[in-house]
Amino acid sequence: MSKSIDRRDFVGIGTGALMALAAARPRFVGAPAVRRGRAIEPVVISDYSGIAFKNGGLMNAVEKAFDLMTRGSDVLDAIIAGVNIVELDPEETGVGYGALPNELGVVQLDASCMHGPTKRAGGVAALEGVRTPSLVAKGVMDHTDHHLLVGAGAQAFARHLGIAVEDDLTTERSRRAWLEWKRRTQPEQYPRPEDRARRGHEIGLGMVREGLIPEHSYWGTVHVSAINARGEICAVTSTSGLAFKIAGRTGDSPILGAGMYVDNDVGACGSTGRGEANLYNLTSYLIVEQMRRGMHPKDAGLEGLKRIRANTIETRLLNSRGQPNFNIRFFALNARGQHAGVAMYAAGETTYGVCTEKGSEAVPLEPLLEGAPTD
Repeated sequence: MSKSIDRRDFVGIGTGALMALAAARPRFVGAPAVRRGRAIEPVVISDYSGIAFKNGGLMNAVEKAFDLMTRGSDVLDAIIAGVNIVELDPEETGVGYGALPNELGVVQLDASCMHGPTKRAGGVAALEGVRTPSLVAKGVMDHTDHHLLVGAGAQAFARHLGIAVEDDLTTERSRRAWLEWKRRTQPEQYPRPEDRARRGHEIGLGMVREGLIPEHSYWGTVHVSAINARGEICAVTSTSGLAFKIAGRTGDSPILGAGMYVDNDVGACGSTGRGEANLYNLTSYLIVEQMRRGMHPKDAGLEGLKRIRANTIETRLLNSRGQPNFNIRFFALNARGQHAGVAMYAAGETTYGVCTEKGSEAVPLEPLLEGAPTD
């Protein structure tokens, strides 16, 4: 004979069933974070520019950022101070003052920044006359409700912030390189736009091979990202873009998710190299998402490179082996403080910068493919 169930028992059973059903349903919550350890060792990472240039001072970009960050400065303020060293150094002809100009002889700069703890960002593109576009990008983040200002509007905004705007950011060195490029391209008389662009690109790469332009300056970018002991992550990317580019061309550097991306719960990633490949794949975002799924920064970075390789199918972008005929690099940092630098090829720049309490050092990049882009 079955046992009777009173009202109290029925309610209890019903409540338990509902709880079990709720537990079985998928819950749509925020994306999972990377689980942190108990202690985080502060670290700053960068591309080659962040360790190679000091603008006549005693510190490079990663050292400056690490010093300020570990003294209590906001992480973003610290790494922008480091990036400013590269932007102001006229010897780095791929970034800021003295950078290689566009096809018209005008230096146009791009930059972006992301503040992980507050989930804010800012960027500028095609900015003329300002040596430190990273500061204007931060101004966009701090003083507007927008993420990106471009061209004359970005320049006017810089003036409103009291940032100096100059008529010309070229130096004697960058002007000489531009004039040489013009001398080599002018005989073509620009028969067709597509021929002109291809010829100009071929000549530019030829000048790189001859040592007239450093390889890192031709693609011209500095990226720095960092995490402090509290687990606060920020990143900055700044560039003059592709040397002798079409006026107005904007690459990946100022675009969130392409040239740089930060999720404070997961990590950060930034890039140098062929911006169009990065824009098409939003690779920095992809790499951060791979780290969210548990991948080490190196594995996540290589996965991003594989995506670019798979999506590069145009004949003009392939070498004799059917592989991409360009290089691109990523610098990834997760919420545990683990980091890695990866490259499509172990050619040109083969190291990235790292600074910890032990000082700064150049660390080898992990390549996806053997050889060089032109092999």
